[in-house]
Amino acid sequence: MILIRSILVLFIVLALPPAGFGDDHDRARAARERGEIRPLEDILPSVRQRFPGDVVRIELENEHDRWIYEIKLISPDGRLVELDVDAGSGDVIEVEGE
Repeated sequence: MILIRSILVLFIVLALPPAGFGDDHDRARAARERGEIRPLEDILPSVRQRFPGDVVRIELENEHDRWIYEIKLISPDGRLVELDVDAGSGDVIEVEGE
């Protein structure tokens, strides 16, 4: 049941991009090119090592002039875990649902 929900959430996220998506995408790309953020593929391995589970959603947001990867995952025991990860350093700065 959890796997079905995870797939449904991922489908909805991919099918319905948020308003202003193009602007956000351009800002994120520019931040990456300036070296302000690390690629997600560099950050996910260490996050998955500390927080095992299935990633169901990832967002990149700029909060108070700081780029944050918001990662939601389903832990092996079925809990929803939400992580805020500094996109520049890769440090986990907040965990909910652990």
